[in-house]
Amino acid sequence: MKYLDKSINELHELLKTKKIKPIDLVEEAFENIEKNKELNAYITLNKEEAIKEAKALENLEVDNILFGLPIALKDNIITKGLRTTCASHILENFVPIYDATITEKIKQKHMIIIGKTNMDEFAMGSSSRTSYFGAPRNPWNKDKICGGSSGGSAATIAARDLLFAIGSDTGGSIRQPASYTGIVGMKPTYGRVSRYGLVAFASSLDQMGPMTKNVYENAILLNAIVGKDEKDLTSAEKEKEDFTRLIGKEVKGMKIAVPNFLMGDITSDEIKKKIKETIQILEKNGVTVDYVDVKYLEHAMTMYQIIAMGEASSNLARYDGIRYGLKIEDVKNIEELYLETRGQGFGEEVKRRIMVGSYLLSGENAKVYYDKALSIRDDMRKEFKKVFEDYDLIIGPTTVSTAYDLDDPMDDPRKSFMDDVLVIPVNMAGLPGMNIPVGFDKNHMPIGMQIIGNSFEEAKMYQLGSFIEKELNLDLTPGGEK
Repeated sequence: MKYLDKSINELHELLKTKKIKPIDLVEEAFENIEKNKELNAYITLNKEEAIKEAKALENLEVDNILFGLPIALKDNIITKGLRTTCASHILENFVPIYDATITEKIKQKHMIIIGKTNMDEFAMGSSSRTSYFGAPRNPWNKDKICGGSSGGSAATIAARDLLFAIGSDTGGSIRQPASYTGIVGMKPTYGRVSRYGLVAFASSLDQMGPMTKNVYENAILLNAIVGKDEKDLTSAEKEKEDFTRLIGKEVKGMKIAVPNFLMGDITSDEIKKKIKETIQILEKNGVTVDYVDVKYLEHAMTMYQIIAMGEASSNLARYDGIRYGLKIEDVKNIEELYLETRGQGFGEEVKRRIMVGSYLLSGENAKVYYDKALSIRDDMRKEFKKVFEDYDLIIGPTTVSTAYDLDDPMDDPRKSFMDDVLVIPVNMAGLPGMNIPVGFDKNHMPIGMQIIGNSFEEAKMYQLGSFIEKELNLDLTPGGEK
C-alpha cells in the first residue's frame, strides 16, 4: 500500500491509531527514491540512521502532526554525523559535528531525515547543473532541468518520493525550481528561519524554507522551523503563530498588485496567459487586481550580482585546506596550499563568482559597487512597502520560461541570473515569496505563479495560495493530465 500519497492529516491519524508505524513510511520513501534514482535528486542517503530512528519512535507517543514523517534536507544544511557536501568536491567528505538550528527543530518534531538533496555547488546556479555530483533531473521530463539551486529538493517532492523537503533561497532558489517542477515552495521573510548551520552563500540574502506538494502541508512545515535563535543575530523575534489559520477563509475583498515588470516582454506569452487566467478567477471571486509599476525591479538582478558575489567571495574564503574539507598534500608553502585546494576543490561557476566578488569588494570598488547596491536595495525595499500600503499581496509569474533542456549550453554566465530575474527582487527586499503551480505549457511542463507578501505576512499568502490551488484543482503528478 502506498502511504506517502496520502495527506498529512490522514498519515497523522494512521500513526496515532498505530495502524501504521514510522518505519512503514521510511521504507516506502527509500523504495520511492530507489525507483526514481535516475532523477539524481540525492547526494547522500541516511538509510541506516533513518531506519534506526523510525524503530525508536514506535515506543513514543505521537505528539505532533509531523511525528514520524520522512523529510529531505538540501545538502548545504549542516547535519551532525551525516555528510554535508554543498555539492562541491571541496566538501566531498565533510561530516559535521553539530546540527543546524533547523535540523534540531526538525528532530524535535520527531521527523526522520531521509537524506541530503542535490543542488548547485554552494547554491551558485539556477539549474543545479553546477553540482559536482551531476545534475538532478525533472520528474516531468527527465531531459529537462529541475531548476536551482534547490533542484534535488524540488525533484524529490515532485516525484512524490516523500511529503517534505527543505530548500534554501538566496535569489529564487526555492521558488524557481518549485515552478519548474510543479510544487509549492516558500521563501519566508528574511529572519523568519534561523540561518545558523546553513552553509553561507550570501549572508544578507540567504533564507531556508519548506518545499511540499500542496499549500497546507507547506504551512504546517513552516510552523515547525521558524523562531528566534540566539545563534543567528539576524533571526527575528516574532510571536508564535499558526500559518494555516487563514487557509480556507474567503478571499473576497482582497486587493492584489501585479508589477508590470513581471509581466513584461522577458516573460513567455504562455506563462503570462496562465497568470491572466488565474487573475480572472480571482476577480470573479471579488478580488481587486491592479497592474502597478514598482521602481528598481529592473535593477534587482544587477544589485543581486554585486551583493551576492561580493558576500560569496567573503564567505568562501574559509575553505583553505587547513581545518576541514579537501586537503592537498605535497605543497611547498601556504600560498600553494590555498591555490591548489581552491583550484581543485571549487567548480568553474563558483571560482568565477569568487573572482568577480573579490574584485567588487577590493579597495575603492567596495564603495563604487557594493555600498551603492546596498543603497539602491534599500530604496527598492521602500518601494515594495509603498505597494503594501494599498495592497494585501503582490502576484506575478515565478519564471520567464518553463524548464529547459539539461544539455542547453552553460557558457553564458548571465543566463543563470536571467532564470531568476523575476524572483530575485523578493530576496533583495527581504520579503516572503511563494511559488504555487497554476497550469502547464503546451509540452505539459509546469507553470508557476509567485505570491509575494509584506514582511511576516506568510499566513495571508497561504490563504490566497490555497484558494487558487482549490479553484484550479490541477493534477500535479508527473505524467498526469490537467
